[in-house]
Amino acid sequence: MIRLLFSFFALAASLVFAGCGRSDNTVTLSKSEEGLTRLVMQSDWFPQAEHGGFYQALARGFYREAGLDVTINPGGPGSHVRLKVSRGDADFGMLRSDDLAMSVAQGLPLVMVGALMQHDGEALLVHADSPVRDFADLDGQTVMAPLSMVWVSFIQKKYGISFNLVPVQYGLASFFADPKLVRSCYLTSEPFFAQQQGVPVRALSLIDADYDVYSGLIARRELLRDKPEVVRAFVAATMRGWEDYLTGDPRPADELILKSNPQMSQAQLDYSRAAMIKHGIVKGFPEKEEALGAIKLPRLQHEIDRLREFGALDKNVRAEDIATLDFLPEAARAASAH
Repeated sequence: MIRLLFSFFALAASLVFAGCGRSDNTVTLSKSEEGLTRLVMQSDWFPQAEHGGFYQALARGFYREAGLDVTINPGGPGSHVRLKVSRGDADFGMLRSDDLAMSVAQGLPLVMVGALMQHDGEALLVHADSPVRDFADLDGQTVMAPLSMVWVSFIQKKYGISFNLVPVQYGLASFFADPKLVRSCYLTSEPFFAQQQGVPVRALSLIDADYDVYSGLIARRELLRDKPEVVRAFVAATMRGWEDYLTGDPRPADELILKSNPQMSQAQLDYSRAAMIKHGIVKGFPEKEEALGAIKLPRLQHEIDRLREFGALDKNVRAEDIATLDFLPEAARAASAH
């Protein structure tokens, strides 16, 4: 699964449409026949294990217990999560924190209310016998990745290297055909497909290059202002869903995911869930005082500072401008302060 960072034109379009939205109006939320508050959650890709917490909360009734009637809208290429949330077409969405910082800098009314993933699983996939052993070895190589990903310029500037960047293609056929090709990937996805095809690979996690971002649960500012109790209930139920999916029986969520995404397989769900646990993607690592949902503002500020340092962000943005701890469950809020 590839996380696409917005292009200039996509962002320009989102700003135009966001300006036509309901940002100046009081937020109203409809009720179901049972009196539950209706909410829409916009995911960033087709249903998969990386959305397991949402589907677990739905399947296990955690949202209903919180008084919520939640619809999960699947994503895919061109999901326009930031646009849909900014306009109020969706109440919540998934967005990387680097993407969020630049969106807020451009005027979109978005706020991270919880960290869905303590560490983004973005990585570079290489063949097992590739001479690329570290990021410095990318010098002179051909790398296939989304052209607008911020980490591209970050890696080249940090290591003083340059590489030939080519647009990413969905699917791994070109990667399998070229043993020299380096390809962006996600730790929970592309290595699984390579394994299925019997192609030995290695993955270089961007975290090891000190490019470490959150995957955030975002909402528009107006919703936080007008319906704080609803936001708090949704965040708590979602975090409960993630905890249950990772430490309990994942089958309730898996059944919904498989029903919603015919291209998904149980084998891939099992691989992705195991990878999220192994790499501490969702819950982080206790030895680092990380926890499910927690947002460490100093870490977020460091990320913003790095974006400015490497020229990806030209406007001064503070961590407090893009994230809030006010809606986190008590344990996550406590972990955020450490």
